[in-house]
Amino acid sequence: MPRLANPPRLPRLIVFILTPQTVMLDVTGPLQAFHEARDPATGTPLYRTLLASSHGGPVMTDTGIALDTVALADLDPGEIHTLIAAGSDEMLDALDDANLIGWLEKYRGKIARIGSVCIGAFILGAAGMLNDRACVTHWRWCDRLQAMFPQSRVAPDPIFVRDGPVWTSAGVTTGIDMAVAMIEQDLGRDAALAVARSLIVFIRRPGGQSQFSLPLEHQANDSTGRFDDLHGWIAQNLQTRLSVEDLAEQTGMSPRNFSRTYKSATGLSPARAVELMRLEAARTALEQTEKRISQIAINCGFGDDERMRRCFVKHLGVAPSDYRERFKATT
Repeated sequence: MPRLANPPRLPRLIVFILTPQTVMLDVTGPLQAFHEARDPATGTPLYRTLLASSHGGPVMTDTGIALDTVALADLDPGEIHTLIAAGSDEMLDALDDANLIGWLEKYRGKIARIGSVCIGAFILGAAGMLNDRACVTHWRWCDRLQAMFPQSRVAPDPIFVRDGPVWTSAGVTTGIDMAVAMIEQDLGRDAALAVARSLIVFIRRPGGQSQFSLPLEHQANDSTGRFDDLHGWIAQNLQTRLSVEDLAEQTGMSPRNFSRTYKSATGLSPARAVELMRLEAARTALEQTEKRISQIAINCGFGDDERMRRCFVKHLGVAPSDYRERFKATT
């Protein structure tokens, strides 16, 4: 009879994989969440946590503090319930660690659940774990992740993504969100709520809430601020057509020159930028107002609620009604 990888009477084993210059919060944030999960009657821990690395020993973090680890070779993969690859300031160097990648490739089928925090997703990609799966990493690295692992489906917006047994999170504090969601999957909503209350975080900030404000992303990409006034004007005129010609007229440029210059400055085509700003405005309205979805769709320039629904599903993976249910502000 095969041995259970996760005996139900024993705490589930969570193993974090560290590489040189691991980002401390990528480890300690979710680790603390798992540590807080206790049996409400006895206070008994419901998880065990372990830090591991390719060859074991101290691993220096980005904070200058070393964390002690065990070697991968000393682990029994069948005992691991969840394996989480943490991000690192030197993540791309870790992809050359044949021992690490080889171990993951060999034993990934024996581990019930696999996850990553921030650019730890690159380790999963190198081991083939992201093939034909939706995934996410820190927004600055999404394009790089997609380019390096073209068989993956990188979604740049969500704070975390679950695709079957593989979970990926955007980075830093989103690792805590992912850990709380894992606890809810394992132990139920009450246990997850208890952890969330202990850590003073939301129980549900699920994969669907964007990593960042879309207009702020435009501003960050446009380091010269050349189109700041245009972005402000767009935000005030979302109900109108907002064609390339309309935008070009606002900047005093020809449509062709505007399109080329805008994409060079922001990394987005004008049409995509307008779409994302409509989406951002609709998200805010769903979170902060009681307006009907059909009215929000008109106010934000989608024309009708079906077009808005397709936009939400495309970028956030949820319909507007589901988004409102999850993120509506409470008073």
